[in-house]
Amino acid sequence: MTDPWRLGGTGAMLLAAYAIFFINLTASGYANEFYSAAAQAGSVSWKAFLWRSLDSGNAITVDKPPAALWLMALSVRNLGLNSFAILLPEALMGVATTYLLYATVRRYWGNWAGIVTGFIFMLTPVAALMFRFNNPDALLVLLMTGAAHALLRSLEYVNHPSGNRKRTWWMVLAGALIGFGFLTKQLQVLLVLPGFALAFLLASPTGMVRRILDLLAAIGSMIVAAGWWVLLTVVVPAGDRPYKGGSQRNSFLELTFGYNGFGRLTGSEEGSVIPGHGHEGGGMPAGGGRGGGRGGGKWGQTGLNRLFSGEFGTQISWLAPLAFAGIVISLLVIGRAVRTDVRRASVIAFGGWLTVTWLVFSFMAGIFHQYYTVALAPALAAMVAIGAFSLWIARDKLWARIVTPILIAFTAFWDFSPTGRSQWFPWLKWAILIIGLMGALGFALAGLLRIRGLALIALILSVIGLRLALLHGRCTPYPKDIWDQSS
Repeated sequence: MTDPWRLGGTGAMLLAAYAIFFINLTASGYANEFYSAAAQAGSVSWKAFLWRSLDSGNAITVDKPPAALWLMALSVRNLGLNSFAILLPEALMGVATTYLLYATVRRYWGNWAGIVTGFIFMLTPVAALMFRFNNPDALLVLLMTGAAHALLRSLEYVNHPSGNRKRTWWMVLAGALIGFGFLTKQLQVLLVLPGFALAFLLASPTGMVRRILDLLAAIGSMIVAAGWWVLLTVVVPAGDRPYKGGSQRNSFLELTFGYNGFGRLTGSEEGSVIPGHGHEGGGMPAGGGRGGGRGGGKWGQTGLNRLFSGEFGTQISWLAPLAFAGIVISLLVIGRAVRTDVRRASVIAFGGWLTVTWLVFSFMAGIFHQYYTVALAPALAAMVAIGAFSLWIARDKLWARIVTPILIAFTAFWDFSPTGRSQWFPWLKWAILIIGLMGALGFALAGLLRIRGLALIALILSVIGLRLALLHGRCTPYPKDIWDQSS
């Protein structure tokens, strides 16, 4: 019999997701008009649809692969050209990502851990923005989350009669989703692969030879899912297709490894073929981003502090300390579990995703906008929830009783800082700080006096404090350039 509390919690999470991603969806009009124009072209011309042309005459393409534009073009083809048709796929992907992330964490850490993950994800400011906007990032995040789910499902078949076959098919699905991620935003999707590969190699319940074969199957699936379209760009003569926008030599491969690839890391992007315009959603300077080595130039100072400060920090860093601490805490709680423990694999997969992507974003010297950080949101939400529930599991241990109030107090002070930069509800920063410190004090006293009821009250206060911080970030007006600068 279904637990009504569990059903109610899941239902509330999904209703909140629909509200966050759908209410007043058309407020931004056609959003990124650069991609909206391509969606309109694809809705009236199948050739423009295939090549992601900027115009139905197929003169030039946008500077990104076509997958995200295909969804928008199909929506416009069926619903007509309007703001709702353009943004409907993005909002639906927001709800789908929320549920998929919930389902993944719930499967290994329990229903309430999954619900907390879903709420943290949808309330993360940059996620609440980008699933209401028509850049490729929404589809990219959904595909990466789906690949994480498929990867972890592949590790479940320990003593299953058809385990090898089912495990391989899950890996094939994970690879295909990564491949379509490449057709969404090129090399960025590969940032999740180190954590995914490590999780599979460590936790797969097979011998090393079989593990390698399954990985090769996933790689093959990834190549096929992305390669068919890339191959078309190579074999179709230049005269029979539109010019590859963003490239200097009409080459998608050049675009992949240059402007949209290593150029983003080094800051040496080659500019647009459209004089006076970049590919950053219309209006960015051509080649704008010779950011310049370690400094990052106009894209912000590079370094470990980059995503914790300024407008980057207000989009993603509210719970980042808890997320990174969650990696260590959950691994300690899992301890010496068997090698095939899928909970440990989930920490490695999400923790690797978070760590690798965070480091790359921190040090890339090329074009880098605040909204890129949406790629961190699923992994961050998962690790906050997993870390919190790991502490709750270990609440009777001395180290957990010491660490929990320290982490809550630190996070309260941490969230007090970016809240204080805004004039939006100025009283809220004090509410966040006071409620958070009350929660930390409650946990400290509960651990000292061994009063479980007090620990529950402290948990509720801590959750309220963290929710207020996320809500503040969610409600604060977005910087104008996060709407104007898009790539």
